[in-house]
Amino acid sequence: MNYLFIINTEGQVHTWKGVIRKLVEKGDYVSIYGRDYGRTLEVLSEEGFKFRPFKPTRSKAFKALDIFKHITLGFKARFSFKPAFVLGFGVDASVFAIVAGATSIIFTDSEPLGMQNTLMRILSTCIITPQKFTIDLGKKHIRIPSYKELAYLHPDHFSPDESIIKELGIEKGQQYAILRFNAFDAVHDVGRKGFTLQDKYNLVECLGKFAKVFISSESDLPEELKQYELPVSYNRVHDVLYYSNLLIADTGTMAVEASVLGTPSIMCLSNYDEFSNFIELEKEYNLMYCFKDPRQAIKKAVELIQQPGLKAEWQKKREKLLKEKIDLTAFMVEFIERWPQSFNEQTARQVSK
Repeated sequence: MNYLFIINTEGQVHTWKGVIRKLVEKGDYVSIYGRDYGRTLEVLSEEGFKFRPFKPTRSKAFKALDIFKHITLGFKARFSFKPAFVLGFGVDASVFAIVAGATSIIFTDSEPLGMQNTLMRILSTCIITPQKFTIDLGKKHIRIPSYKELAYLHPDHFSPDESIIKELGIEKGQQYAILRFNAFDAVHDVGRKGFTLQDKYNLVECLGKFAKVFISSESDLPEELKQYELPVSYNRVHDVLYYSNLLIADTGTMAVEASVLGTPSIMCLSNYDEFSNFIELEKEYNLMYCFKDPRQAIKKAVELIQQPGLKAEWQKKREKLLKEKIDLTAFMVEFIERWPQSFNEQTARQVSK
């Protein structure tokens, strides 16, 4: 069977990497189109994947023109290796599939995508979302008890490497906190707000009294903050998160990653309440704290970093989460290999509920 994966971000590399490797091990042919955005191509290379890069339109005003690139690339795929399935996270994968004459299986966990969700509902063959996804995407929509982060951070796929402590240049047992800052340069980030530059300075100053501070930022940091940049390669970031005492972020993926790893996380985002994942992790599993006001987020961060036994408490919460969620990689491999029976079974099961 031939499969095409459309990968737009470094996070999506991690979501799909286990599925890709399982399919290749079974003798299937897999092709990857990687978007030249951020560190996506770098991470694909670090993971040892061969891929075809494609460049997005740089201007948000002309983002719709990307559709013509996808049509062109879809035709090339159709006549070069004829994929049976196209997998990805957005409308682009749906368009690729239509042009290539393939079945599209889309995963999404972002309710605020608006028009993109509407187009996916129209153009996709199947859309898979986490169980608590609040928007009904119609008869093609399947809800499952998992997050995209559990495709690669489920215990069946991830084992933390304690050597990261030495690589960070700190002593074993020394407290440290990770600050993760969004660039807010994507189309879906329009109108969203997180930490201001002054908030970032305040975070470093306040947390620095109780823990070593490291910063991971999607955009360049000012000179005064560069000394705090995380000194490890991106492919070690999940080890860093696992052993961290606290994560404070204004971007979603790493906040969820920290939560499923059993690390206390604080999310500061002006529209966090539009995302069902954040609400579930905060209200049902108590693994995350969410704020719209940066001052409240900073206050909570200072409170948590001083709380004894915090990591042990969060690991117990993580155990509950893992009992109730499934390994997304295992689910996806079985789902696409048993298509369309798997789709029919899932939709019938959801109708009967």
